[in-house]
Amino acid sequence: MAGRGLELALMPNYFSDEAEADIDLHAALIRRAQAGERAAFDQLMEMHQQRVVTLAWRLLGTREDARDAAQEAFLRVFRHLHKYDARYEFNGWLYRIVVNVCRDMLRQRGRHGGLSLDEAAVAQLASDDDSEADALAAQERAWLQCALAELSEKERAAIVLRDLEGLPTEEVARLLGSSATTVRSQISAARQKLKAFRARHLKSRK
Repeated sequence: MAGRGLELALMPNYFSDEAEADIDLHAALIRRAQAGERAAFDQLMEMHQQRVVTLAWRLLGTREDARDAAQEAFLRVFRHLHKYDARYEFNGWLYRIVVNVCRDMLRQRGRHGGLSLDEAAVAQLASDDDSEADALAAQERAWLQCALAELSEKERAAIVLRDLEGLPTEEVARLLGSSATTVRSQISAARQKLKAFRARHLKSRK
């Protein structure tokens, strides 16, 4: 897929002492937050804030909506953290909350899955870097955000979680309450649409 892997966070090396220490710290923060320690909860949310906002922006299309979604998602985490089972991966649990919040916002505002693209923010993405390499990367992020706006709600959620967040297809299906077969079909359709969008984008620049 054109642009696949853009902005993917580097996966930590779980075999390093530093990464293992980070995992232990994260698990300890969750336990302390579940026990009612507000400082631990705040630190835990700070660790995830940027990824949550980015995920919400990709699903909703505007930074203002993304900030609102992140705030609501963290409120739900706060209310339901006691239900989180440490035997399961925390990011997946958090992603499901963010996806559900974004779905609720889209439906409450009558968009029926459509994005209201923040064109000013996208334009800023393409112009706020000085070096040539950074400028090209920013342009890639800008066209990707525009391309995501052309997808249906389900296609967008599937492709964002699979190709941008790097989750396995089976995990994406679990988070979206769907089957792996359906998610694969949505991902395939989304990739084709992104590829077509990129072709039009490149053609228009010639």
